[in-house]
Amino acid sequence: MTKDLEVTERGSFTAKDYHDPPPAPLLDSAELGKWSFYRALIAEFVATLLFLYVTVLTVIGYKSQSDVNHNGDVCGGVGILGIAWAFGGMIFILVYCTAGISGGHINPAVTVGLLLARKVSLIRAVLYIVAQSLGAIAGVGLVKAFQSSYYDRYGGGANELSAGYSTGVGLSAEIIGTFVLVYTVFSATDPKRVARDSHVPVLAPLPIGFAVFMVHLATIPITGTGINPARSLGAAVIYNKEKAWDDHWIFWVGPFIGAAIAAFYHQFILRAGAAKALGSFRSGTHV
Repeated sequence: MTKDLEVTERGSFTAKDYHDPPPAPLLDSAELGKWSFYRALIAEFVATLLFLYVTVLTVIGYKSQSDVNHNGDVCGGVGILGIAWAFGGMIFILVYCTAGISGGHINPAVTVGLLLARKVSLIRAVLYIVAQSLGAIAGVGLVKAFQSSYYDRYGGGANELSAGYSTGVGLSAEIIGTFVLVYTVFSATDPKRVARDSHVPVLAPLPIGFAVFMVHLATIPITGTGINPARSLGAAVIYNKEKAWDDHWIFWVGPFIGAAIAAFYHQFILRAGAAKALGSFRSGTHV
């Protein structure tokens, strides 16, 4: 049996000690007949529901505790650092819990990035995004049900472009923030890294959660940090005030662009996908 080959920068081939999974078919209708597929959809729905419930509740709790007009303390609550930890920590927990069932996407931008890299089929990607969006709406709905007296007063956890920042700045923040997240997802789950660093017990959800944490620290003052269209949609639908919808497109376009750039960068530059394709083409022309 011949060993797997990898194209080097000069177009030659070397043996490799890892196996890339085959590209997912664009349309895989066979998935619709498998219980494991629907189990994955349920996992994405529940995970996104829990993610929005805990994080939006944290945001509203902080605003209520630091509101000096309602007996709050300006230094009270968890602060921006605590909010960032809530988002990053929940992603760490939920990716760890669901990775073996659905892949632990919990974010349409991650799903789109993996679709562009042919890690998932179009059918799975579309239905994942639907499940994530519905889960986000349900999660924020629970927050409003349990905290109705505070929910509308403190903005419902909805993403908004902060005063003093232009649309271009907000869009750029979402693009770069999502790039960091999706690039981390690709790197943490790369089979080449797993093979090379097999002696190092790296837990993939940990760097992904830290990426979410760090991006929130940087972009909460700008957009409240979206980098997850389902998170932004769920909060906007339940809050449903004009301000939440004014710049809502930023929280879809920005993350999808960032995810696409991350997919291209990782697959075609770092993993030399373009060089491999060129090498295969050259070898075929000499047969």
